[in-house]
Amino acid sequence: MTQNEPAPIFKPDLSLMGDEHVRRYEETNGEVGYLWNGATCLVLQTTGRTSGQPRKSALICGFDGDNCIIVASRGGAPTHPSWYHNLVADPNVTVQVKSERFAAVARTAEGAERDRLWTLMTGIWPNYDEYAARTTRLIPVVVLEPVT
Repeated sequence: MTQNEPAPIFKPDLSLMGDEHVRRYEETNGEVGYLWNGATCLVLQTTGRTSGQPRKSALICGFDGDNCIIVASRGGAPTHPSWYHNLVADPNVTVQVKSERFAAVARTAEGAERDRLWTLMTGIWPNYDEYAARTTRLIPVVVLEPVT
């Protein structure tokens, strides 16, 4: 591999995905699903912006002090994931990390903070850099601040 070639994308084990990931995470308090392909994960509950119904997603996460950090990559798709649109419409969310559940307020990191957190998250999931190369959109990095 030369200096200008992108790093090869890591092929994750996709046997635990989507609703099944959420279900197993919740029923085991994260014993199954907190670690996924070597990355830490949480369950994010948003409110559907159209339906008003609760929506849950298992997402790779990092930690910055008391805050949880997530990335709205959608694998480098041209549009943001639904969960991101939901939390933009209503930033009040519920988060589960292992057995701990708490209310949080979501916000999109910008500028130098986003750059710092992007580096943090690519250290956890290097594929984010490959996802960014697949799309023209700036992939949002989201800060989940616990409500105290």
